Amino acid sequence: MEGLPIDMSHPRVREYLSLVRLQVLTPLSLLINVASVIVCAVAVNPSLGAVARRFPTSITPKTILVSIYVAVLFLGQLGYCLLLVLARKPETKKTLTSGVGLALVFANWVMALWAVSWVFEWFLFSTILQGLLLLLLLYSNIVLLVYHQPTGERIFDIMFIHAPIRFFLVLQIALMFPLSLFITLGLTYPHATDPGHPIDYTAHHWPGFGVVFGTNLLGLIVVILRRDIVWCVAATWICISIWAQRPKPNSVYVTTLLFIILHPVALVGTYIYHYFFAREQGVALPPDDDHPGLYRRNNQQEHPSSNPQNGTGEQRAPREVDAEAVWG
Repeated sequence: MEGLPIDMSHPRVREYLSLVRLQVLTPLSLLINVASVIVCAVAVNPSLGAVARRFPTSITPKTILVSIYVAVLFLGQLGYCLLLVLARKPETKKTLTSGVGLALVFANWVMALWAVSWVFEWFLFSTILQGLLLLLLLYSNIVLLVYHQPTGERIFDIMFIHAPIRFFLVLQIALMFPLSLFITLGLTYPHATDPGHPIDYTAHHWPGFGVVFGTNLLGLIVVILRRDIVWCVAATWICISIWAQRPKPNSVYVTTLLFIILHPVALVGTYIYHYFFAREQGVALPPDDDHPGLYRRNNQQEHPSSNPQNGTGEQRAPREVDAEAVWG
C-alpha cells in the first residue's frame, strides 16, 4: 500500500474504500443469511417452525406470518445492497458507510448462526446470539437517528436504509430475543401432543404480558413522537402474528389485540394532529419605524413619552395614508 500513488489517509479515499468494502461484504452476508434461514426452515428436520412449536410459550407467533415478515426484511436488504452500488449523493454514501457500516454485515452473520443454533436446540447459545444481534441493530438505529436523520429529500434512503434496519430491530425487540429467552428460562408449556400433560395456559402469563405490553408501549411512544410508519407496521404485524397463534393466555391475547388497534390509530391521529393543529401558528408582522401611523398609532396613544420626535424636538404626528395610492 505504501507504493500506491494515493493518499490512503485522505477522508474521501477512506470513504470510497469503506463503500467498496460494503459493496462486497453486505451482499455476501445477506446471501449467507438467506441461505441459512431457508435451509433451516425447509430442508432440515426439525425446522425453525417445528422447534418453535415443540416449545410453545405465551408469545409464540404464527410461523407463516413471521416467515412473510422475514421475507419482506430480506427484500428490504436487497434494496439496500442495490443502493450501495447505485448511490451517487454524498449524503447517501455517508449514511451507508458511517450510519450502518459493517453492523448490518455482522447482523446477517449472527442471524445465520442463530438459525443453525435454533434447529439444534442450543437455546442458550441462541439467546446470546439474539442479544448480540439486538445490540448491533440498536447501535445502527441510534447512529442513523442521531447523525443521519431521514429526510424527504432522499426518499430512497428512507426506503432502503432506514426502513430495513428499523424493521430488523423491531423483530428482535418485540419477538425473537424474548422468545429465545423464554425457552432458555423454561417458560414454556408442555407440547400439545404429549399425553397425560394437561396444559395450563395461565402459567407464565405474567412474563408474556410484560414483554408484549412493554415492547408495544415503547413502540407506541415511538409512533406518536416520530410518526414512524415503519415501526407502526412492524409492531402491528408482530402483534398479529402472536395473536393468531392459539391458544394463548387471556392477558397476552387481549394485549396483542389492543395494540393491533392502537398502533394504526395512534399513527393516523398524530398525522391528523400535525396537519390540522401543529402547523397553525400566528403570523406576527414586524414593526415598521418608517410608518408609525400604520403600526404604532395605538402604542403612541398608550405611551406618549415614547413617541418619535423630529429633528426640532417636536413630536412627529402619524402620517396620513393616501387611500388612492394604496388601492389605485
